[in-house]
Amino acid sequence: MIHSALSITVALSLSTATILSLMALPLAGWIVFSGGRASAVGEAILTLTLVLPPAVLGYLLLVAFSPESPPGALMARLLGHPLPFSFAGLLLASLIYSLPFAVGPVAQSFRQVPKGTLEMARILGAGPLTVFRKVVVPLSLPGIATGWILGFAHTVGEFGVVMMVGGNIPGETRTLSLKAYDDLLSADGQGGWEAILPLLLFSFGALLALNLVRRREASHAPDPTRG
Repeated sequence: MIHSALSITVALSLSTATILSLMALPLAGWIVFSGGRASAVGEAILTLTLVLPPAVLGYLLLVAFSPESPPGALMARLLGHPLPFSFAGLLLASLIYSLPFAVGPVAQSFRQVPKGTLEMARILGAGPLTVFRKVVVPLSLPGIATGWILGFAHTVGEFGVVMMVGGNIPGETRTLSLKAYDDLLSADGQGGWEAILPLLLFSFGALLALNLVRRREASHAPDPTRG
């Protein structure tokens, strides 16, 4: 049972983090470089999941994914099955819930790209897309890596959203966090460690990776005291 929960958790977290890393590039670029009120409103919408209780967000997504709703009905026709209580629904819910954790660090890195560097690239004839692809993205790799790590770690530990949308089905949508919850509610509660230990290892690994990325970024940062 632990093996299925572990494999589902790893597959869900890797898929979520990788897809979000790709989504974060255009979204963060729009937030940082477009300017205006629209980008401010968009950023607020993207970060809404940070303040909504996970169970509330899970319920809203469950309603939105329902075959009775237009989006849910469309996805059910495309997939051949309803989104709720399926891995596809779990993945889509995780993408929505973990989105700000991936976009935020990338947007912060984009903001730290020196304006002089961008202006010099434009003077040399580079178009907006070339500047973004060859200047902004390479200089923001630490932020992109941070966003991937945070998206992965946040998905590993999520409970409320996956419970509401996934339904805790063994072998299909039960993740490590849901298995730990079930085990801790069992008669003796001792089996919870079987799922808790992998969660602790994932959490420690994510924090270690973040520290390594930050140390590497700090070691490559220019020293302002040097002329």
